[in-house]
Amino acid sequence: MPELPAPRIRAARPEDDGELALLDRLAWSHLHAVTPAPQPPYAPFFSERHAPEDCLVAELGDRLVGYVLLGFPTELESNRHVRQIQGLAVAEEARGLGVGRALVGAAVDEARRRGARRITLRVLGHNTPARALYEAQGFAVEGILPEEFLLDGVYVDDVLMGRSLGAGPTT
Repeated sequence: MPELPAPRIRAARPEDDGELALLDRLAWSHLHAVTPAPQPPYAPFFSERHAPEDCLVAELGDRLVGYVLLGFPTELESNRHVRQIQGLAVAEEARGLGVGRALVGAAVDEARRRGARRITLRVLGHNTPARALYEAQGFAVEGILPEEFLLDGVYVDDVLMGRSLGAGPTT
């Protein structure tokens, strides 16, 4: 079997907005989303909360197949040393090809480059593929909010994960 090319990770550009918004809608699932399914009219992908410089994208060939959003967990100055993964999506046809791993590794590296000492995230308890991905990238469970969300009639835990940026795998 021929070896598949590694995804190319780059900073998002404003002109990626439409493609990212479409990817986000197509990837929506209660496996990872606590918000209702997107409905028209669709909002732009970039906003005051997440500008292009807060987003890294993955490309396979000339196709955008994933993204990761980095932000601050709070607006507090005392928390500025921490970055948070605030969104991750991989196109269905690109799952299992190392795209998620490459994006999380790039987010860790970018957070470190920006001077962060820690990186955190929140993941739904039933999202075992994402939890395994994050654990493989050095994240550990730091807290659980039991039954924090009611999704499709099922109570789901909110799992808080984090890691120091001083050590651990990033790719």
